[in-house]
Amino acid sequence: MASIAEMIRTHEGGLSTSERRVARALLADYPAAGLGTVRLLAERAGVSAPTVLRFVARLGFDNYPALQQGLLAELGEREQSPLDAYASREADRPDTDRADLGAAAARTLGGAVRTTLEGLPAFELNEAVRLMSEPEHRVVSWGGRFSRLLSQYLVLHLMQIRGNAVTLPDAPVERADLLADAGRGDVFVVFDFRRYEAWSLHAAQEAARREARVVLLTDRWLSPISAVADVVLPVHVDSVSAYDSQVPAMAVCEALVAGVMRSLGGRAEERMRRFEEASRGFDLL
Repeated sequence: MASIAEMIRTHEGGLSTSERRVARALLADYPAAGLGTVRLLAERAGVSAPTVLRFVARLGFDNYPALQQGLLAELGEREQSPLDAYASREADRPDTDRADLGAAAARTLGGAVRTTLEGLPAFELNEAVRLMSEPEHRVVSWGGRFSRLLSQYLVLHLMQIRGNAVTLPDAPVERADLLADAGRGDVFVVFDFRRYEAWSLHAAQEAARREARVVLLTDRWLSPISAVADVVLPVHVDSVSAYDSQVPAMAVCEALVAGVMRSLGGRAEERMRRFEEASRGFDLL
């Protein structure tokens, strides 16, 4: 089932100017901004209360309390720990899934990948590719406890096809040094999934404050970083274990790499040639 954030992005093109202001206000502090009164959300968006109610109806909800019930349900999912997920998933798991792990994984992970890729807004995906296809723009990427592996995977590919790509250093002083010099020539690609990390939000806010561009890969509940991101790519995290799957996010990385290669064309080929020449003797190939 789509999150309310996904529903907003799906309907965004059909919203009026005032309704878009409500959408932006809700997404800027998601989902907390929708858990107060209609009047508070209207004030936050700078619109009238009837505009908020029209926005709610546009999303398909009968009334504002129905929207809030949906947000509260998402909030519970958003804060779910792996231990909580383990208890609920094991209780609901069919015996057939226990007996045939391969088939269950194919069904769950395959579905999550397909739903993610088919649901990505074309404009957002194309914009991410465009931003990452300018070799003169430095790409800086980072992730969390697990998703840092995805950021490293992405950067290792970008090193070969365009260069000028790095992962955010681990040491706080080195992170601060990099962010202090960030600017319009930088594109920050951030991986941030539920149980979002405070330091990651701080780093993204600093990058945005310095007018760097921020591309966010997150789950369907949306990281707080979505409030400052230029591009948001929501990923489904359905899994056969207690831990959110990184497989769909990996598929998005693959799509981004393919898009950058196509965008660069001969420049990517030439970069790959130089990279392979420089790699000889390092046992990289």
